[in-house]
Amino acid sequence: MKNSSDSSQFVLNGEMLNQLNATVKEFVNRWLLNQPFFANKEMPQSTNGTAMCVTVVVLLLPIAIVYFRRHCCGNGRLPKPVPFKVSLPDQAKPNWKGKRLSSTEVVDPQNPNMIQCYCPATGQFLGSFPSKTREDIDLIMKQAQSAHDEFRHSSFERRLRVLVSLREYVLNNQDLIARVACRDSGKTMLDASMGEILVTLEKLAWVIKHGRKILQPSKRKGPTNLFMKMYKGAEVRYEPLGVISAIVSWNYPFHNLLGPIISSIITGNAIVMKCSEQVVWSSEFFIKLVQTCLRACDEDPNLVQLCYCLPPTESNGQAANYFTAHPTLKHITFIGSAPVAKHVLRHAAESITPLCVELGGKDAFIVLDSVTALEKLSSIILRGSFQSAGQNCIGIERVIVSSKNYDKLVSIIAKRFKDDPFRLGSDIDHHVEGVDMGAMISNNRFPQLESLVKDAVSKGARLLTGGSPYTHPKYPQGNYFQPTMLVDVTPDMDVAQNEVFGPILVMMKGESTKHCIELANSAPFGLGSSVFGNDYQECNYVANELKTGNVAINDFATFYVCQLPFGGINGSGYGKFGGEEGLLGICNAKSVCYDALPFVSTQIPKPLDYPINSNGKAWTFVKAFITASYTTSPWQLIKSVMSLAKNGN
Repeated sequence: MKNSSDSSQFVLNGEMLNQLNATVKEFVNRWLLNQPFFANKEMPQSTNGTAMCVTVVVLLLPIAIVYFRRHCCGNGRLPKPVPFKVSLPDQAKPNWKGKRLSSTEVVDPQNPNMIQCYCPATGQFLGSFPSKTREDIDLIMKQAQSAHDEFRHSSFERRLRVLVSLREYVLNNQDLIARVACRDSGKTMLDASMGEILVTLEKLAWVIKHGRKILQPSKRKGPTNLFMKMYKGAEVRYEPLGVISAIVSWNYPFHNLLGPIISSIITGNAIVMKCSEQVVWSSEFFIKLVQTCLRACDEDPNLVQLCYCLPPTESNGQAANYFTAHPTLKHITFIGSAPVAKHVLRHAAESITPLCVELGGKDAFIVLDSVTALEKLSSIILRGSFQSAGQNCIGIERVIVSSKNYDKLVSIIAKRFKDDPFRLGSDIDHHVEGVDMGAMISNNRFPQLESLVKDAVSKGARLLTGGSPYTHPKYPQGNYFQPTMLVDVTPDMDVAQNEVFGPILVMMKGESTKHCIELANSAPFGLGSSVFGNDYQECNYVANELKTGNVAINDFATFYVCQLPFGGINGSGYGKFGGEEGLLGICNAKSVCYDALPFVSTQIPKPLDYPINSNGKAWTFVKAFITASYTTSPWQLIKSVMSLAKNGN
């Protein structure tokens, strides 16, 4: 859709400026000009100029404040970014012409131990990489451990220097990074800009601004014991765990890789990233980028390592399972599917390695009766459903609309499909080429997507558009699936219960607000959701009733951009990454108590010292101590203190 937009983007267009100007003008006329100072003054007949001036001030003042705080206050205490350059492979250059494969398979047909990389949008061959062996994994772990042994004592200044240097590079090389991500994933440059670069820069900026404060020792209240609380201090210190890992999915090859690395660096850990075999080529480049940055900042590049291997088989020595069970790893974050997660959990248990597990979702997008701006809402629905060809763990999987708005919203979206059909293709090298949606990572799930559509139609759903693969006239080797719209979907259909992870828009009708909630909670997942309505109290009620780990009210998926703890419940996994909880989760929370007052410390009273002279006297002393420590009765306190004095010798 040419006119689709994303709610997370703020564009100050002419219409919005006019609306803001009108609002300020009304403010000037109704309030400012009626104040005593102006009451007897002769004012101009028109206040357009005044309103426009105030409008400009309203717009520029907060921007100026944010800029001042960022560049003059906050960043004034930050290390300066260290410039560095990364050599580019030919495939990463604009307008690269690579040979197209006749068989786009991950396993190289000429060598079963080699991972074959290709562009899903065009079928262009990117390169082959040897699947890592047990020996490779041992070496990677050894290098990471050695690097961490020194880095664990690093100052925040050292860690922040790496992160501000990374931020500077990403900000200044957006086209390059997007192109590399698109080559390996098949998405459009626009999808890469929003889903890869924007969120990565936000995480970098957030961690740079707040990371040091979050990881400072946390003072605790200490004991309530009457005697101990007077001299005992308590705190939690957050120390690096050691070598950690993140096993990440292929759908965001840059952001999924950089996110855990950013957290690892600020917490003082070393990290071994395990990427999907689908995106080895881009992952190699992005890890090289980070290692080059580390080297430029005088840090050991082995702090960040990359591992990849083919799925476990008898022929490859079970390297993937060996990686997961490796005793060097102190924590694993896993992002992927439930079947693979079960294998990871089973093997991680061998070394008792803790995990944070994110398994995708079946996110509901709830539209309540009070919503009126359905046309604008349709743009959010289209963006949330078809960005990255629907391959988004917090993408919109179900649009649940209350009865009042259902038919109207279905009509609006169907009309947009009819009047302005989606254009599929690749814009990696041709920004001027009109493309709305890119390719899927592979074609191996096409039969499953077609099966979901057929099952829904057989049970009463209506297929308004799409529903099958698409052969692109320019890129016949590309993995394209038609943007699909299914309406009148019910909970008994497979498409309502299983994660689609593809370009299928599913619409369900709720008879009431309560029914909308029931439909949203009917799937076995619980990752994210959105609720839209003009009645905030009703929206808040719905948010409280949804059984998910994340909710956006009158917005889509912004809980992720807000750097909140991210994770799901039920079939979506457990644990949180992102936000404060994400950083603290990869630290050893060391509890420390200490003497807060000089020359006052814990001593063993004489009645309790070995050898015990009198068990009766010792018991009376301890009982009096406990009573005095916790009683709420003044009289009991006095008697207990007197007993302590009496029996203390």
